[in-house]
Amino acid sequence: MTTTIAQIDAWRAAPSEHQNLEFKEAKTQFDNRKLYKYCVALANEGGGHLLLGIEDKPPRKVVGSAAFNDPVAMAAKVFQTLGFRVDIEEVAHPDGRVVVFHIPGRARGTAFQFEGAYLMRAGEELVPMSEDRLRAIFAEGQPGWLSLAAKSDCGDDAVVRLLDTQSYFDLLRLPYPVNRAGVLDRIERESLIERRGNGWTITNLGAVLFAKKLDEFGSLARKAARVIVYEGKSKIKTKADYPGNRGYAVGFQGLVEFIYSLVPSNEVIEQALRREVKMFPEIAVRELVANALIHQDFNETGTSVMIELYDDRIEISSPGEPDIPPDRFIDAYKSRNERLADLMRRLGICEEKGSGVDKVIFAAEAFQLPAPDFRVGERRTSVVLFAHQELEQMNRADRIRACYQHCCLRYVMNERMTNQSLRDRFKLSESKVATVSSIIAATVETGKIKLADPSQTSTRYRSYVPFWA
Repeated sequence: MTTTIAQIDAWRAAPSEHQNLEFKEAKTQFDNRKLYKYCVALANEGGGHLLLGIEDKPPRKVVGSAAFNDPVAMAAKVFQTLGFRVDIEEVAHPDGRVVVFHIPGRARGTAFQFEGAYLMRAGEELVPMSEDRLRAIFAEGQPGWLSLAAKSDCGDDAVVRLLDTQSYFDLLRLPYPVNRAGVLDRIERESLIERRGNGWTITNLGAVLFAKKLDEFGSLARKAARVIVYEGKSKIKTKADYPGNRGYAVGFQGLVEFIYSLVPSNEVIEQALRREVKMFPEIAVRELVANALIHQDFNETGTSVMIELYDDRIEISSPGEPDIPPDRFIDAYKSRNERLADLMRRLGICEEKGSGVDKVIFAAEAFQLPAPDFRVGERRTSVVLFAHQELEQMNRADRIRACYQHCCLRYVMNERMTNQSLRDRFKLSESKVATVSSIIAATVETGKIKLADPSQTSTRYRSYVPFWA
């Protein structure tokens, strides 16, 4: 395992430390107990890297470290103390010695501890894992939520009455079997139902996708998508509240059409003709609703996917925190619910290749909307689509977010962001070069983008890539 100087500089360029990356100055030494705690915490977060000899605040200057002059001996101590192997590497950076700890992720269904404490990262602190988090980890080796029983002891008639089997075959473009046995056999192979004893058990997967009425499955009614329309720009006055009741697969197209029918329209005049244009692109609404349904955390109780419409925006949220940072939604993909995602892909509802967010950002740019805002709250992830705004109406955060997302979009299209491409994104004339340059400079300052070629001295030919490129 060899870490290059370029890799260290790439880590230093990250906007902030996170669960999988930690920097410490440690110019002369580093406490062993503190090291063990960081190894446990990063391992419990899926693994990562601890770098000594680098300041932990941007621009993260390399100061060099004299700690752990015998990495082999220290690696042996870590193994003896913690019970798992951590590779330790010395890198001769031009600005000083850097010590890199390569920390593996924990095994599925297990968590590491030191002195009786199961540790995790919380901001810049190391804290004991919550009871909920530990319970979720230890349950990883057990059957997933989608495999659990939604309704048991069902006869053949009950299965067909409760599940929309016709829609299953229609969505897959398959001929409907000539007899009921063929229907049941096919959906059993999809794990929508299971033979247990003398009857059928409808799994949560089968119910949440193909239920004719989710309220027939008790608590699963709370998993139905909910659409709320507010008056104005706040939650003070609710105009309408529409709780859903159909399974995701059988009700998806109708749900998207219903939401889009509620989206406000703007009147535009083209060549002396008036026409109504919806405030948000339909493709963006569709992709975000699909993502919310597929990537939600089903273990969160008492909550559901919500679509909330305001006069100036639409917010789409789902239970659970994401498995990847919001800044990486456009280029990274990890499905929380793989079986659900696979079936939704085959049903034509999603693509399962990480292109959904790309389409949302592309559509927002085409509609000249502010950049979508991806937010992570307490046990909930949401995205906000804003109505059209002129550049002058956008605040600094809006402009930086738009610049970063445009840079990401260009990169995944195998292109580079330039001053001109960002001007085109905002539909600005060449006279606004200075304005766009200031937006780019502010985004570079936050660490979200960087020069594609640092040796390029001409501002005219500069191009930019995301920080993770």
